[in-house]
Amino acid sequence: KALTYLRKQWPKLIRYVENGSWPISNNPCENSIRPFCVGRRGWLFSDTVDGANASANLYSLVETCKANGIDPYGYLTWLFRCLPLAKTVDDYDALLPWKMPSEPR
Repeated sequence: KALTYLRKQWPKLIRYVENGSWPISNNPCENSIRPFCVGRRGWLFSDTVDGANASANLYSLVETCKANGIDPYGYLTWLFRCLPLAKTVDDYDALLPWKMPSEPR
């Protein structure tokens, strides 16, 4: 039974060897969302689907900053100052965390 399971899951199990930089474990990803999952029940804005989406979007930006070595507070301060001026897709693209000018970092 165990060998049958292994045979059926084999393509998924060895997927990580296709790229040497992929880790065998997704623990870092799971650990990065743990505070969000633990806190979401007590958060005021998660009372609605829209609130949950807004919360998830903001949390995603914060974690993206952390993953790219960018201060989340500095990024969000810069983003909220620049966001009202964005009009085109290119303007919004320029607001991604890794495209923030080094000065506000």
